[in-house]
Amino acid sequence: MTKSTTDLVIVGTGVAGLYGALCAASEADVELVSKGPLLSSASYLAQGGVAAAAWPGDSPELHAEDTIRAGRGLCRPSAVRVLTEEAPARIVDLVDLGVDFEDDPGREGGHSVARVFHSGGAATGKEIARVLTERVLAHPRIRVSEGERVTGLWTSRGRCVGVVTDRRTISGRATLLATGGAAALWERTTNPAGALGQGVALAYRVGAAVADLEFIQFHPTALSGSSLLLSEALRGAGALLLDDHGERFTDELAPRDVVARAIDARGTALLDLRPIERGRFAGLMERIEEAGYDPGEEPIPVSPAAHYTMGGVVSDLDGQTEVQSLFAAGEVACTGVHGANRLASNSLLECLVFGRRAALTALDEPQLGVPERPAAPPPAESDVTPELRRAFWRDAGLVRDRAGLDRLRRSDHPIARLVAESALTREESRGAHFRADFTDQDPRFEAHVVLRPGQEPVLERWT
Repeated sequence: MTKSTTDLVIVGTGVAGLYGALCAASEADVELVSKGPLLSSASYLAQGGVAAAAWPGDSPELHAEDTIRAGRGLCRPSAVRVLTEEAPARIVDLVDLGVDFEDDPGREGGHSVARVFHSGGAATGKEIARVLTERVLAHPRIRVSEGERVTGLWTSRGRCVGVVTDRRTISGRATLLATGGAAALWERTTNPAGALGQGVALAYRVGAAVADLEFIQFHPTALSGSSLLLSEALRGAGALLLDDHGERFTDELAPRDVVARAIDARGTALLDLRPIERGRFAGLMERIEEAGYDPGEEPIPVSPAAHYTMGGVVSDLDGQTEVQSLFAAGEVACTGVHGANRLASNSLLECLVFGRRAALTALDEPQLGVPERPAAPPPAESDVTPELRRAFWRDAGLVRDRAGLDRLRRSDHPIARLVAESALTREESRGAHFRADFTDQDPRFEAHVVLRPGQEPVLERWT
C-alpha cells in the first residue's frame, strides 16, 4: 500500500469539503478525497438556497430567532450565533468566487422575512458546487482524488493522524470529515445513493462521540414515486398544498416537520404550481415534465422523504471532535446548530461557516511525529439492502414507537443501531422526532442525546 503525506486531509467533496479546502489552501497543502465524482454530493443536489441576513429589514438576531424557533428548544445558542453572524460574509465570499445569485432573496418555511439567496432558481447547490469545484481544481496546493474510498481513520497514541483508503494511507496534521449525512439509508429519500453515514461510523469507531441521530428531517415535498425533491422555494414563491378535494390543509411555510406530518397523515398531497412563475424554476419544471406531469395544468402528487441528518459527530464551534486532530463539518457534524428541526436553507450555510472554521482551526494542529503503523481495516460493514432501507422507513420514519425502534436496534448495520438507540432514549416527541407512544414534548429531554463507544446514552445541555 502506498503512502502520502499532506498538511490537511479532507474526506468528502460537498460544499463543506470544497470550501474548507479553499480556505486552508492559502496556508497549507490539502489532500481532498472523494469516493465518487466531485459533482455527485448532496450539496450538488441542493435546490434550496443559502440563508443570510444580508438585506435591509433583516438582522442576524432575527435569523437566529427563526433558527431557534424551528429547533424546538434544542439549538445550541453559541452555534446559532456563529452561523447567523458569519452568514453575510460567506455570501460575499461566494460572490467573489463567482457565484451568481439572483437579485432578490426569497422566503422559505420558518423564515419570518425573505433572506434565502438562490442561484439558478432551484439549482443553488449545483451552482455553488460547480464554482467551488472549478476553484479547487485550479488551486496549486490542493490535490484531488476521485473514486477513492476511505476505509478507516488512522489513529496513533489517541490522535487522528490521517486516513486509510482502498488505495493507500494518507497522513496529515489534521483530518476533516465532510462526508455528508445518512438520509439515503431510508427507503424514500431525496439524497444521492452514497449518503449512508459512513463518516459517522468512521468517527465513532475510533472513539468520537455522536449526537442527535434521532433527528432525521423529512422533506415534505418529494415527487411521489421518485426521489425528485420539489424545493421549498416553490412554496416560498406561492405554490399551494392541496388535499384530494382541492382544499388547502396546512400552512405551506410552517416548519418542515409540521408540513411533513400533515402530508403523511393524508398519504399523498398535491402541490399546485400554477400560481407561481414557473419559468424561474425552468430546470425543475423540465424534470417534472419528464416524470409525466404538466405543472401548468394540474397539481403534482407529493409525499415526504428522508432529507437531512441533523445529528452527527459531536464537534465544537471550530469543528474539533472528541478525538484529537479529527475535525468534522457540514451534515456529518453535530454542533447543535439545528436542534430538533433544521430551518430551511441553513444547511448550505452551515457547510460554509463551519467548513471554513474547521479547516482554518485544523491548521493549528502540531506537526506529525512518526505515527504508528495503521491498524488493519476492520471487517466490512453490512450491506445496505432494500430490506434495510425499508426497515429504516418503517421503524424510524416520520412516526416511531418502541416496538419498531427495538427491532431496528437489533440490526447488523451500525448506523441503524445508533439511530435506534438515540430514538429510544428520547421518550418524547420534538421536532423531526415523533414517538406515537410519547406524543408530548417533555422538558426533561431539552438536551442532546450523546452516544460514546462502550457507554450508555447520556443527555447533555450545550450552551
